[in-house]
Amino acid sequence: MDKIVQVRLRQFGQSAYFYVGDLNVKEGDYVIVEQDRSLDYAEVIAIPQTLTNIQVKEPLKKIVRLATSQDIKQIDDNRLKAKEAIATCEKKIQEHKLDMKLVEVEYSFDRSKVIFYFTAEGRIDFRELVKDLAKTFKARIELRQIGVRDEARFLGGFGPCGRPLCCATFLKDFEPVTIKMAKEEALPLNPAKLSGLCGRLMCCLAFEHQTYVALSKGLPREGEHVHTPEGRGTVISVNVLKRSCTVQLEDGKQIELSYK
Repeated sequence: MDKIVQVRLRQFGQSAYFYVGDLNVKEGDYVIVEQDRSLDYAEVIAIPQTLTNIQVKEPLKKIVRLATSQDIKQIDDNRLKAKEAIATCEKKIQEHKLDMKLVEVEYSFDRSKVIFYFTAEGRIDFRELVKDLAKTFKARIELRQIGVRDEARFLGGFGPCGRPLCCATFLKDFEPVTIKMAKEEALPLNPAKLSGLCGRLMCCLAFEHQTYVALSKGLPREGEHVHTPEGRGTVISVNVLKRSCTVQLEDGKQIELSYK
């Protein structure tokens, strides 16, 4: 089977799958790919896999080459140019009196395209802004409106746990997060404690959930009546991570039961 890798396009782009071909790539490598009529760069974020393990909805492209030292230098130069482009774009936004907040700017590898990421309360008519930016940068312009979760990923920071944000470090893509996950993890349903810097439910609830579901199998629920070596009782608390529960016996005594 043809092997493929999952890559992150540029620094803030989406993840995508590409054919590896005869290249020997590993996680963390930078590669040059063909994307949207231009050459772009990407970072390998998942080791080679076969198509039988992954559902791909559209035809895949092939990685052009591994990034050379000269390519890496151009990537670094592009990031510097992007920082300079932020000030220019912010000035143009003010001139056009648009109610939008510029978050980040990226150049494609060959500098034929400049991507501007922004947030806004509603839809923005930025057609005149695009024309103005195209004249200024002499390149194709793409404006992408992003949500608060993407903004947090771009800006980075530290979560309530004291560690760098998951979305800005190791998460490949955003996954749906629901309040049901918090309930199943027996967390206090306090929005302030369940929300990340973006104001949405913390991403860690999603990837922790699978572990909690697996560890919960075979455990009783709070309020459930169980039989113990010391008699019948009622489960008053459950510790999923320790796979144990506290049971109050009919005589009022409390004992702890452990499950394999």
